[in-house]
Amino acid sequence: MNADDDSYSDEEAEDQSGENAALAEAYNRGLALQKAGDRGGAIAAFREALAIDPDDTGGVSIRLAAMGAGAAPAKMPDAYVATLFDQHADVFDEILVDELGYCVPLLLRDLIGRLGAGPFERVLDLGCGTGLTGMALADCSTHRTGVDLSERIVELAFDRQVYDDLYVGEAVEFLQEFEEEDGSRPDWTLIAATDVFPYLGAVEAFLAGAAERLEARGYLAFSTETLPAEHLHGQPYMVGPHNRYAQDESYIRSALAEAGFEICAMEQITVRLEEGSPVPGHLVMARLV
Repeated sequence: MNADDDSYSDEEAEDQSGENAALAEAYNRGLALQKAGDRGGAIAAFREALAIDPDDTGGVSIRLAAMGAGAAPAKMPDAYVATLFDQHADVFDEILVDELGYCVPLLLRDLIGRLGAGPFERVLDLGCGTGLTGMALADCSTHRTGVDLSERIVELAFDRQVYDDLYVGEAVEFLQEFEEEDGSRPDWTLIAATDVFPYLGAVEAFLAGAAERLEARGYLAFSTETLPAEHLHGQPYMVGPHNRYAQDESYIRSALAEAGFEICAMEQITVRLEEGSPVPGHLVMARLV
């Protein structure tokens, strides 16, 4: 998803009072000033909104980082991601597939076939959305677990009946903390994260968690977005112009090695379209050493 045009509606502002109304006013003012080319005014308004809402439901810290007015957080605020996807849940597939041309789950299924990997007994789909990846992997997996931060998105995934288990939760916390009702900590044969890294930034905690929850020689599959090296300025990751994280290829490679993975494939792909232009990235399949 993309939050370039996410504003608090007039109706939402009218329904709110006090602090929430002030947040809506500051945030919308920042958007208007940014679109008008008043960078200084937009930054001041966004900082005002962030001071009102430290949980950052509107993703102001991400906008500031994209504008070069603040350091990129290690990941997007959970409250922001959950709110963003809850708001767009009913049109999620139309936006992602029809408007943005997103087909990473199908690219992953094709890659799995070319590598001769699988079938997979237990798949964990992190950031599962409405179930696009679960559907793509249905013919090469036995048991599928889906996890997403958005409760509304999880409800839609449930309706697709492609997952055996579904949970509302943040990806890294799920990897670190999830236990079955009997207290056991299940492992998975394949962990997929086909649209997680653009919301993650730093990947070390995710990769360490994945390594802990995979079976011996288990697989990890994920997609990233990237930017030309001259735009990254030597940084391992940064917030790009469309308010999503881009990671440097060498950073991903070194982080995988440090977490105990060997790379089976790292292919350049078009992740999606933004304003009709392709967004470059990588599709990665790695295996626990």
